[in-house]
Amino acid sequence: MRKILIISVFSLFIMNFSQAQSKKKSNTKTKTMKETIYQFKVEDIEGNSFDFSTLKGKKIMVVNTASKCGLTPQYKDLEALYSKYKDSDFVIVGFPANNFGSQEPGTNEEIATFCERNYGVSFPMMSKISVKGDDMHPLYHFLTEKSKNGLEDSQVEWNFQKYLINENGELENVISPRVLPTDASVVDWIENKK
Repeated sequence: MRKILIISVFSLFIMNFSQAQSKKKSNTKTKTMKETIYQFKVEDIEGNSFDFSTLKGKKIMVVNTASKCGLTPQYKDLEALYSKYKDSDFVIVGFPANNFGSQEPGTNEEIATFCERNYGVSFPMMSKISVKGDDMHPLYHFLTEKSKNGLEDSQVEWNFQKYLINENGELENVISPRVLPTDASVVDWIENKK
């Protein structure tokens, strides 16, 4: 009888251990399947290749921009934020997009001139892309689809929507277009207060 009890306890131990190992492998597999922003290479506003993997270890704000929008003055706040924190492993990457009310009709050259002349933009600006619809850029599929970013499904509501990416290249938060880049929620995130 004692022998049967010992064998039963031992069998239960082996089963629980096997299940725990299987669960651990499953969780590890899920984590490694999660995509990061580092897989993307895009074209900057001057036509050069821009590789997000060069930003490893930095916090990144990705923002879709427009030159003829009521929110266009946010360029000023974006530049102020970038100037203050660019030496603290923080970068802003701007993506001009013409998806909302045709508010970014210009060419890359016109957009670059507008940004520099009117707002002194020095943070990296990329070539114009689409951030929604059938021709949505793959980067924005990553930013807006939970199956790819592991955080949440979202859609770009308007110009100047902000996506906050942590130092590991993972999406951490989505900030509404109407929330200023200098809002406490963004600053606290940059300064690790959140």
